[in-house]
Amino acid sequence: MKNRVQIQNSMKQAVVFSKKDLKKFKQLLIKLREKTVDEVENITKDTLKISQREASGDLSGYTLHMADVATDHYDREFSLELAGVEQRVVYQIDEALKRIEDSSYGLCLTCEKPISKKRLTAVPFAQYCIECQQKEELTQKKSV
Repeated sequence: MKNRVQIQNSMKQAVVFSKKDLKKFKQLLIKLREKTVDEVENITKDTLKISQREASGDLSGYTLHMADVATDHYDREFSLELAGVEQRVVYQIDEALKRIEDSSYGLCLTCEKPISKKRLTAVPFAQYCIECQQKEELTQKKSV
C-alpha cells in the first residue's frame, strides 16, 4: 500500500512541476534558508551577546532608570520573538526541501491538490493551497 501512495504522489508531482521547476524551487528555498539563518544569527547575536547597559548605549557608571530597563527588556523580548518566528520559517523551509526530495512538493498537505506555481513563487515553503490556508488561519483565529 505504501508503494502505491508513493507512486500516486509521484504521478501527482509529475503533473504539478517539471524537474526544471523543482530545481528552481530548491535553489530558491536554499537561498531563502541561508538568508533567514543569517537573520536569526544576527538577531540573537545583537540581542544576547551584549549587556543591557551596552544595548542602551549607556556606558556610564550610573544606574539605569526603571523605565529604561523596561524598554530595554521589551526590545530584547521583541527581538527574541522575531528570532523565534524566523526559526519557524527555517523549519518550514527544511520541510519544503524534504517534500521536494520525496516528490510531494507543491501538493497541499490538507487536500492534496496542487498549490499554484504563483503561490509557491511568492512563498516557496507554502504547505497549503490558498483555500486550505485561509481555513487554517480562521481556525487559528477562533482558537485565540
